[in-house]
Amino acid sequence: MATWIIGGILAIIVAAVIIKMVRDKRSGNGGCDGNCGKCHGCH
Repeated sequence: MATWIIGGILAIIVAAVIIKMVRDKRSGNGGCDGNCGKCHGCH
């Protein structure tokens, strides 16, 4: 029974992260904007 509860909690967390990534991508707040001069985390 505990396995199902933990699995459900993990599934909810993963779904929330994916939803946030999709919303950020749609609003233009996430990912690469194509300007490599401002990118300090890639290299």
